[in-house]
Amino acid sequence: MTDKLTVSVLGTGIMGAAMARNLARAGHTVRAWNRSRAKAEPLTADGAHVVDTPAQAVEGADVVLTMLYDGPATLDVMREAAPALRAGTAWLQSTTAGIESVGDLAAFAREHGLVFFDAPVLGTRQPAEAGQLTVLAAGPTASRDAVAPVLDAVGARTVWTGEDGGAGSATRLKLVANSWVIAATAAAGEVLALSQSLDVDPNAFFELIAGGPLDMGYLKAKTGLILEDRLSPAQFAVTTAAKDARLIVEAGRANGVRLDVAAASAERLERAAAQGHGDEDMAAAYFASFDDKA
Repeated sequence: MTDKLTVSVLGTGIMGAAMARNLARAGHTVRAWNRSRAKAEPLTADGAHVVDTPAQAVEGADVVLTMLYDGPATLDVMREAAPALRAGTAWLQSTTAGIESVGDLAAFAREHGLVFFDAPVLGTRQPAEAGQLTVLAAGPTASRDAVAPVLDAVGARTVWTGEDGGAGSATRLKLVANSWVIAATAAAGEVLALSQSLDVDPNAFFELIAGGPLDMGYLKAKTGLILEDRLSPAQFAVTTAAKDARLIVEAGRANGVRLDVAAASAERLERAAAQGHGDEDMAAAYFASFDDKA
């Protein structure tokens, strides 16, 4: 296989579009599909070929990359693509799908002779656009060279977690990482809401912890999005974060762990979405602290 590949990108939301652009800029032939074609059309300016169906996207592809909403959505799309899938094609499954769904997707891959990689990513819009994602990946060593050009185009590094993508080791690590991201985001929103409700200047708190063990760049980044009204375009949308939070809670429950913070964070995110903030950055969970704030 040459270093220049034909790559099918299924799902061109915040992350998928950025990944498709970087693949095209790296010289790969990119065929992109999205449920709403209008969202994929801007990719033509970067050299990607936007197609109408998943089957058209995967026909003749060396690598299929999925970046869709969740596991069931990914399975549905791959079923639509099935008639054009070629045995031996590598499948980089980058959707945060949840542990149970990874097993279902791996089973689909076996049924169709695909080489399955569990490959979720760490990072938001900005690192995705810069090709600086961290890819968490599990899959067979013998086939890793075949997907290396794709991983190099979309990420700054790849962390290999295992040989069997179907075991979900990469997804497990991703859920652990996201549990921290979601908890930190919820805490950032709450500390800002509390300070405002108590008539405390948030900057007084930031100055209080500056340079110490409680200081955190992420706190300032997320509260800055709120204070400076920069919640759109989202780095990581409220609705997607809510879905991930639910996957984290379910993973904990299935393994005998009660995750109260993740469960509360999911409720906050869902409440913010119901207030109309679903497409904004996950920092907009801040608004869930108020009954009448939008």
